[in-house]
Amino acid sequence: MSASRIGQMLPSRSVSVLNGGNVWFFGGGAQHPAGYLVSGVRSMLIPSQLSPFFPQSIALSGVSERRRGLAQEKMTENGVFSRDKVLTIDTMNPTVKNVEYAVRGPIVQRAIQIEKELREGVKKPFTEVIKANIGDAHAMGQQPITFFRQVLALCSYPELLNENMFPEDAKNRARRILQACGGGSVGAYSASQGIDCVRQDVARYIERRDGGVPCDPDNVYLTTGASDGIVTMLKLLVCGEGASRTGVMISIPQYPLYSAALAELGAVQVNYYLNEEKCWSMDLSELERSLAEARKHCNPKALCIINPGNPTGQVQSRQCIEDVIRFAAKERLFLMADEVYQDNVYAEGCQFHSFKKVLFELGPEYSDNVELASFHSTSKCYMGECGFRGGYMEVINMDPEVQAQLSKLVSVRLCPPVPGQALMDLVVNSPQPGEPSHTTFMKERTATLSLLAEKAKLTEQILNTVPGITCNPVQGAMYSFPNISLPEKSIKEAKALGQAPDMFYCMKLLEETGICLVPGSGFGQKDGTYHFRMTILPPTDKLKILLAKVKEFHQKFTQQYS
Repeated sequence: MSASRIGQMLPSRSVSVLNGGNVWFFGGGAQHPAGYLVSGVRSMLIPSQLSPFFPQSIALSGVSERRRGLAQEKMTENGVFSRDKVLTIDTMNPTVKNVEYAVRGPIVQRAIQIEKELREGVKKPFTEVIKANIGDAHAMGQQPITFFRQVLALCSYPELLNENMFPEDAKNRARRILQACGGGSVGAYSASQGIDCVRQDVARYIERRDGGVPCDPDNVYLTTGASDGIVTMLKLLVCGEGASRTGVMISIPQYPLYSAALAELGAVQVNYYLNEEKCWSMDLSELERSLAEARKHCNPKALCIINPGNPTGQVQSRQCIEDVIRFAAKERLFLMADEVYQDNVYAEGCQFHSFKKVLFELGPEYSDNVELASFHSTSKCYMGECGFRGGYMEVINMDPEVQAQLSKLVSVRLCPPVPGQALMDLVVNSPQPGEPSHTTFMKERTATLSLLAEKAKLTEQILNTVPGITCNPVQGAMYSFPNISLPEKSIKEAKALGQAPDMFYCMKLLEETGICLVPGSGFGQKDGTYHFRMTILPPTDKLKILLAKVKEFHQKFTQQYS
């Protein structure tokens, strides 16, 4: 039978059948060759009136309908062929399915739904959701630093340089940044490693911070927030299969960026536990235990440290940092120092010590050999400029051939956001004494950090008045991570629902009070212990309300499940 005769037998709706090596489309008897081969097609359904001429399903070359997860074609009720999705939950990258990020997980998604319900007039036992789940300072009401926004405004709209409303030092900073940009615009791409003059300013900042320890601008990479630099370094580190697969040691509790990145890269997460009884300090014997256990099934190559700590709010002592560096040198581990909270130190007797400074103070035995990458960001400290995605990474003692590969890798993403680079420059090159903006800048910076210190103390004090809640001092960063005692009845109910007990607790807290916290299980914790993380960022009046509601809820929850 001819193709045209077959077409005349089909309904006027457009369908397709095989004709030799082509697919022919018919509509009311008119044939239209599509002009492509069908070697990738596995089966077609043919209407019953054509069954004498074609089998109901035509298979080509013995290719199965589902081989390699390819789509199956089938006719819909209106006579049009449809195909299963090429990308399905079964055919997608399996490592992505292992990624979890508690800070924006189910609790936060439910909080967003509740906010929508409140706007629609749904009655709740509260009038607003107070989010204390993420370290987003400006979203919590923290005001931006005036000088930073002035310079960024000038960079974004250079016509303002002709106005008299901006101080001269802000104009000079903007002119310098714009002169370093292609076409004098922050809308142009920069060099992949970052704007040269900004990297030079970062290097000088590091030298001042570390008491004169030299910093080569060629070892500085500007990044899209600190997270970009951390993930980039992990990409360089991860390799091997089976017992040779790269292991990366991370603290527990940890910031979920690390576990998520390792899951996506298919690396082995090697947990070491911080000592809660000693204010979340690092313990050398625990590092040794963790490493020895990991070497039985993978190849540990890197050790990650967050100092000051997230989610635990500790500030590691200088002695602790020395011990970690010696341990890394002895065990041949690459050090990754996440130092984005380096200005957020509140507790009396605590001080931030950069890993690089301590490394060089230990002498050439260590400073010439230990490989280190350290990270900083515009998102935390007194700046809180999360949305600009500014940051930097400095690498120390990196193999030159590997560093060439690093430069290649960062070139793939073209460059970090140029406004974020400009902001990073202002953080490391802030107004100096004698400049017009210095007094206002110092006043705003000091006020922001002082208020954070007050809220850190307030949080610790109020939480420790609640029976069943124990909170270590919030020495630094922006979070508290209190230990909560949960009744056995609530633990059993949570497990029956397939939830972690502290997830169950935090979800009920959200539904009954509008308080959005993150369960400790999203950060990791010792078996049998339960926690939640909350930021200290809400305005003081809201923070007091939040803490009072947590106190009331915990007492009610304990009574309900006892």
